[in-house]
Amino acid sequence: MKALVIMPTFNESGSLQTTVSLLRTVNSNIHLLIVDDNSPDGTGEIADSLRDEKTFVLHRESKQGLGAAYLEGFTWALSRDYEVVVEMDADGSHRAQDLQGILNAAEHADLAIGSRWINGGSVLNWPWYRKAISRAGNLYAKIMLRTNISDMTAGYRAYRSDFLRQLNLNGVAARGYAFQVEMALRVVKARGVVKEVPITFIERTQGASKMTTAIVLEALWLVTKWSFYRSA
Repeated sequence: MKALVIMPTFNESGSLQTTVSLLRTVNSNIHLLIVDDNSPDGTGEIADSLRDEKTFVLHRESKQGLGAAYLEGFTWALSRDYEVVVEMDADGSHRAQDLQGILNAAEHADLAIGSRWINGGSVLNWPWYRKAISRAGNLYAKIMLRTNISDMTAGYRAYRSDFLRQLNLNGVAARGYAFQVEMALRVVKARGVVKEVPITFIERTQGASKMTTAIVLEALWLVTKWSFYRSA
């Protein structure tokens, strides 16, 4: 399958080059689209220096959220002949060696999720309370939205392009990390096949996390709102 990795960036100058290098070491043939939100730290310039026949760059005018960056990346990918579209972080938290397992799962699924919270999955370098918050949030989403997905907030995932075209991407509301939950829910509601495969998630060692209290509250509010639509 011809696959494209979409990698959104904002102030990832300390990690982007290493992340791309590791990705190329593991899979030298994969295509990569870096979507930079006008990072003030020079990430966009680093992305441009990595351009080649398999590495592409989209520059956006401002930081508009993770969801908006991915949606623009999806549009770019779907206008070309990619069969699979992969989401991957630029901060090193998503291991390149886990990519093949996700791609293998995507051969038999509309959405393949690299999951931290199934048997075999793990998180490194997080304190216990961060693990507890993530587990609780995902359990809340799983119960409220009535899905069988254990890691709805996971950002390492792959969509089949033919199924992605069937979804109403113009109607996606979430722009922060709740975007991952909303997209998974849309796949479930469209009766798509979802498979989870275990990955090892590693806390970033460079740069600052984009997670804020506002993002967490947005996710909780949207999950609660969507749960009412599911039960209507």
